[in-house]
Amino acid sequence: MSLYEQFRAHVRAQTPVALATIVEGPGVGAKLMVTRIDGAEVVSGSLGHPDLDRVVARDTAGELEAGRTGVRHYGPEGQATPEDLVDTPTVVVFIESFSPPPQMWIFGAVDFTAALGRVAKVLGYRVTVCDAREIFATKRRFPMADEVMVTWPTPMFESRGHTLGPRDAVCILTHDPKFDVPAVQGALATNVGYIGVMGSRKTHAKRLERLAEVGVSSPEQLSRLMSPIGLDLGGRTPEETAIAICAEIIARRTGHTATSLKLTSGSIHS
Repeated sequence: MSLYEQFRAHVRAQTPVALATIVEGPGVGAKLMVTRIDGAEVVSGSLGHPDLDRVVARDTAGELEAGRTGVRHYGPEGQATPEDLVDTPTVVVFIESFSPPPQMWIFGAVDFTAALGRVAKVLGYRVTVCDAREIFATKRRFPMADEVMVTWPTPMFESRGHTLGPRDAVCILTHDPKFDVPAVQGALATNVGYIGVMGSRKTHAKRLERLAEVGVSSPEQLSRLMSPIGLDLGGRTPEETAIAICAEIIARRTGHTATSLKLTSGSIHS
């Protein structure tokens, strides 16, 4: 199977894949493909020099992780700053990433789940609802979800946790220790970009005690947990809470603080 045929198959299967193509300089048209299969990066093709392949594959994997497309400049042997190399031709590489929609896993088939699922779909997420209670976790209750799973958190993270990355979110909306503690444990073991856990400060303090009992106590781990969940927008309804959660996800992803644009200066787009 040719590189193009492999690339087309990955795109159709919604497998994360990125294609790096030399668009200027020596080797115009040469291509290198990076894909992520079962959590491992696979490199195919060549740009004509092993060192150039190594550096571009590394950068392409980073762009794929972030879901970005852009142009990079190198020396013919992968030098990162070709502008500093006298009389050395520059290799211009166009990196095009094709990533599936970001994922949102919502644990707990509760009243807030449907509202959060609806808002997440507007933002382009692939939504999965998970709950061990078969009577509550139904497609009829959550028609907006792409998938409704009747299972406990641990087996779900064991089988699919490797698919979560910085663009994805895990939202834990239960108050049941039997469910939310393993859900937090599972989420912390992944590279997911956002972990939000519903509950009051008092509820979260008790949750931290239970997490410590199972060995989750390091400040680095616990700093990833956003609880109480969501930005302080003053919302009360499930829909308003869902917007506050998604607003926090956006702010965490972009690195912005939740400040009214009226109180800022300069460009509103970074």
